[in-house]
Amino acid sequence: MKTLFTTLALFGLALSISAQEEQIDSLEGKKVVLDEVLVQAVRVTKEFPITFSDLDKVELAPRNLGQDIPILMNFMPAVVTTSDAGAGVGYTSIRVRGSDATRVNVTINGVPYNDAESQGTFWVNMPDFASSTQSLQLQRGVGTSTNGAGAFGASLNMLTDAFSEEAYARISSSVGSFSTLRNNVKFSTGLMNDHFEFSGRLSRVTSDGYVDRAASELDGYFLQGVYNDDNTLIKALLFGGHEVTYQAWNGITADQLENDRTYNSAGAYTDNNGNTQFYNNEVDDYKQDHFQLHWYETWNSAWDTHLAVHYTRGRGFFEQYRENDDFATYGLEPITVNGDLVENTDLIRRRWLDNDFYGTIFSATYSNDNLELIMGGGYNEYKGDHFGEIIWAEYASNSEIRDRYYDDNSTKTDFNIYTKANYKLTDQWSLFGDVQYRGVTYQANGDDTGLVDDSFNFFNPKAGITFDLNRNNNFYLSYARANREPNRNDYESGSPKPEKLNDFELGWRYVSPSFQLNTNVYYMRYKDQLVLTGELNDVGAPLRSNVGDSYRLGLEIDANVRLSNSFNWRPNIALSDNRNIDFFFERDGALQNLGNTNIAYSPKLIAGNIISYQPNDDFQVSLLSKFVGKQYMGNIDSEGSVLDSYTQTDFNIQYTINTNSFVKSIVLSGLVNNIFDADIVSNGYFYTFDDDYSNPGIITTIEGAGYYPQAGVNFLVGATVNF
Repeated sequence: MKTLFTTLALFGLALSISAQEEQIDSLEGKKVVLDEVLVQAVRVTKEFPITFSDLDKVELAPRNLGQDIPILMNFMPAVVTTSDAGAGVGYTSIRVRGSDATRVNVTINGVPYNDAESQGTFWVNMPDFASSTQSLQLQRGVGTSTNGAGAFGASLNMLTDAFSEEAYARISSSVGSFSTLRNNVKFSTGLMNDHFEFSGRLSRVTSDGYVDRAASELDGYFLQGVYNDDNTLIKALLFGGHEVTYQAWNGITADQLENDRTYNSAGAYTDNNGNTQFYNNEVDDYKQDHFQLHWYETWNSAWDTHLAVHYTRGRGFFEQYRENDDFATYGLEPITVNGDLVENTDLIRRRWLDNDFYGTIFSATYSNDNLELIMGGGYNEYKGDHFGEIIWAEYASNSEIRDRYYDDNSTKTDFNIYTKANYKLTDQWSLFGDVQYRGVTYQANGDDTGLVDDSFNFFNPKAGITFDLNRNNNFYLSYARANREPNRNDYESGSPKPEKLNDFELGWRYVSPSFQLNTNVYYMRYKDQLVLTGELNDVGAPLRSNVGDSYRLGLEIDANVRLSNSFNWRPNIALSDNRNIDFFFERDGALQNLGNTNIAYSPKLIAGNIISYQPNDDFQVSLLSKFVGKQYMGNIDSEGSVLDSYTQTDFNIQYTINTNSFVKSIVLSGLVNNIFDADIVSNGYFYTFDDDYSNPGIITTIEGAGYYPQAGVNFLVGATVNF
């Protein structure tokens, strides 16, 4: 590992020496377009001692053919993505620095998006959202203070479409492997009377998925009204979607991985003739609608304010066919049929979520030549109902239609307030400080008993220093403290503790007209980190448990190299060592100290690469590659928990036909994923259990694993007509 770190450091140094030494102003000053003030309080620039990467609409467009946002982020530094259905449509997720999606804080225009209870981000609820995304910023590590749960791997700040001064209409269609089809229509009135704009998007995405029956039917929408003048920006947004997705969260065994990669056990049952059948409605069916109202005001040359209110409505269910379930599981009584006692039945159940999330966020910014001061915060409240219904049963026992066999509710409030400042001491030195208080109360019942009744008070300080050696070279050092509460699944699995993180970042940025380099070293030290165990609960959600002490140590390098007027090269690499310290595990009935073990789902090497050829503004072709090293799905370093390394290579092309008619342009795009047809397994699960019945009196620890294969070579092609 030390050799690899040294090699990468020398590689970065060599690149910087070979780069042109022309002086530019990229590291001086901050340019903020009007719409970007909506996320100014939670985003950073190169003047801040924060490790980050940006991705904008122009970069997203050539590959935006219906796949979800995590898949479009696949080639960013230290990022690993996966898809349940194997083709990037439906349920997808992202890991950053080995941290799963529940630990990546996501905001949309500064408004928290992570589910309040699970802390996850379900992109399937906002189909085709990339088509309404102006830009996104991924801050790795703790990052700067933001709204919502603490960032333990990264924070992702998304900005939706800017208003358009010119009217337009746009129709996009794409089609591809596995019967994937995406259609959308977008429009804008342009600024009317120099002040008002109304715009929108309607989308539909369907796919059969790579995995058997892992089909998705996704409808999405985005509506925006804007008032704008010299000092005021008011935006009202309504967006969301409806997803119906056949479940594919069970994964497959190692044997199936070799012989039947697309097998899906979801919905399987045995009919009266002993034949295996699959229930045709084993689906997840969920609707989610978001409303946001933002008011940004410039009061004078020094002061700006931002105030927003938001409301999210979510409701839906997942449906399952269950074989031979015990009546007692559903609070039902055994019955007698033809003189025989019946205690079990086949049935179909629905497990519902019905929730509301609402609140406000606010910030005030003061800036002059030497100081940028931001004061802000937010108050958010979540109310959720969890309940289950049996909609059919072979034997109904004493049940009635619409009976709820469980009926739980929860309430969670989240208040935070922060102040952060970046002060320019001299032309070269800047100091950064950031303090946040966050108060959380969480109450939930499960099985009619108190599951959660907790309150948390977190103090999260951050500090850093930035040194501009010259107009090309920028160095930074920062420290950040983060605290985070457990999620609902953690409470259902035991008595979890809140987790703590101390994050140290040291970075160097180099910028010239033809070469940009970002390199950083980080050390993240955790206390009571809730690490993934590798196991899943009965609804496919990953389980976590506290470990006493753990750390992540890494080096990240990404560059943007202008090789010629037509060729551009964007490599990135992330090396890391991720360890549980003095990890204990009970094997075969005896407690063992395994020493320092690898943290689950944390590959030591992640590398990305994009080579683009663009001879003119109308034509672009890119070759994209991603390497993800070996990783463990558990924390005990078992060979049975290993996910092998893999390499994915994609090919992307875009060509624009400009016309001088009613149709302004036609943009043709093509994407071939995994062009070398590699056998990729990007996710899985690992579990252990103690067998004390096969040999009475002897405990034997048994291991098992499941895998989520990704599609081989597959394609998407599309056309966008601009009016």
